[in-house]
Amino acid sequence: MKTKKKFCMAALCMGLVLALTGCGSAASDSSSASAVSAADSTAASAASSQAASLQAASETAQELTGQTLMIYCGAGMQEPFEEIAAAFSEATGCEMNVTYANAAQIQTQITQSQEGAFFIAGSADEVKPVEEYVVSSTDLVKHIPVLAVAEGNPKGITGIADLAREDVTTVTGDAEATPIGKIAQKAFQDFGVADQVTLAATTTTAPQLATVIALGEADAAIIWKENCNTEGVEVCQTTDLDAYVKTVPAARLSFAADDPAADAFAEYLAGQEAAGIWAEYGYEQVQ
Repeated sequence: MKTKKKFCMAALCMGLVLALTGCGSAASDSSSASAVSAADSTAASAASSQAASLQAASETAQELTGQTLMIYCGAGMQEPFEEIAAAFSEATGCEMNVTYANAAQIQTQITQSQEGAFFIAGSADEVKPVEEYVVSSTDLVKHIPVLAVAEGNPKGITGIADLAREDVTTVTGDAEATPIGKIAQKAFQDFGVADQVTLAATTTTAPQLATVIALGEADAAIIWKENCNTEGVEVCQTTDLDAYVKTVPAARLSFAADDPAADAFAEYLAGQEAAGIWAEYGYEQVQ
């Protein structure tokens, strides 16, 4: 009897082991199935989200195809803004009609034409003369002035004070037409050299300043950082102009207050794609 009981107990234990093994296998299978199910669910959700995004983009493109946005932009920002406008047009089908000019020219055109969707200005100060036509304004990127010199800095210029030297000639932007011209004028006054700077020329747009230096017609100029990428020109490493940093605003004009295309472009300007294009051209984001 003892022998049979031992045998029975052994058999019972073996059965329990097999049962538990089977339960473990079932739990494992169930866990694996749950993991696969979760992965499938995540993938399906991502696919659904992507499809929704594509559908929204397609709908936006269909809505804006055949529409036109008129925009004014400071000439110094032409290169990055051309790329931004082209990217938006490609994504939505909206035609972009952009005027590039100095601030004074744009202000006059806005006042006289009474049309347009945005004014992308060199600084917020340039929007003030037409603020009666502005319904909102959003800061896009920093506009950083620098002291530009000829490549290799042959005159050994170290800061604004050196612009008062007799052997240094300077080119400036027109203070009546460009924000960078106003900054130069203010900096000369603040540093006490306004009556000592030898001017070689005055330009009506910011990019022309770098060209004058590259051609050897002047030794230095206060220009925007992004315009200092011309061959033959380099940035003088000084902190003299740190206090004169501005911001580039996108001022929305009242003539397009209820324009869906303007709504879409305002959203695009605030997005990562536009920010990336600005960054490629050396602009820094507003914190």
